[in-house]
Amino acid sequence: MLDSFNREINYLRVSVTDRCNLRCQYCMPAEGVALLRHEDILTFEEITDIIRIAVSKGISKVRITGGEPLVRKGIVSLIEQISKISGIDDLSMTTNGIFLEEFAAPLAAAGMQRINISLDTLDLDKYREITRGGDLEKVLRGIDAAKKAGLNPIKINCVVEDNSDEPDAINIRDFCIKNGLEFRFIHLMSLEKGHFSVVEGGSGGDCSRCNRLRLTANGKIKPCLFDDIEFDVRKLGAEHAISDAIKFKPACGTFSKNGHFNKIGG
Repeated sequence: MLDSFNREINYLRVSVTDRCNLRCQYCMPAEGVALLRHEDILTFEEITDIIRIAVSKGISKVRITGGEPLVRKGIVSLIEQISKISGIDDLSMTTNGIFLEEFAAPLAAAGMQRINISLDTLDLDKYREITRGGDLEKVLRGIDAAKKAGLNPIKINCVVEDNSDEPDAINIRDFCIKNGLEFRFIHLMSLEKGHFSVVEGGSGGDCSRCNRLRLTANGKIKPCLFDDIEFDVRKLGAEHAISDAIKFKPACGTFSKNGHFNKIGG
């Protein structure tokens, strides 16, 4: 699928829940956020049907996100359903890793190919502070479990405030090199202010090369993270919503007043 700027759109990020077991300082307030009603969240059948239609139109890469996707009950079953869709060459997930020790092997058996894990520091106390209560040891055990399950490559997503020469970022880089992991540094973003930049070690944030659409947990196709344009699959139908998202995908992101990372998946 080519958009109006001749970019090939072949990547769909799918948020399966707006819920998360952490309260990261840069993502949401300590008290959390207003959550979607359960009836507003897409069912597994709806998600699978939307992905199947998207693949038929040219999507070949699918990433499962949240919130935190591993809090969605029955997530392994969903991955199994998605993995059976012919035409998906790359099926992955972004997770905070807290529950990965339990889920890594079942996810791999269900057809998950690789994993991205959010990790901003290797300091136990600082991790607990950033995530408001998260247990770094669980994440590290989750990384080991992912390696054993063959979820390769394992990519570590590290959010940096200013640059990748910050002490925590340097420690993350050294840890990844030592353990055979890939690393990406994501500069702190603001949807409302339109602050974003190219991901170090990845292609995110480079508007000229953007190849993705996003499906929110409540069924909106978003052509751009930093734009309020969205198309409701329940009202328009998946094929129409996807086609409109391609047609109206902007040349470059600006800002989003309505977007929330916990609902969009970043």
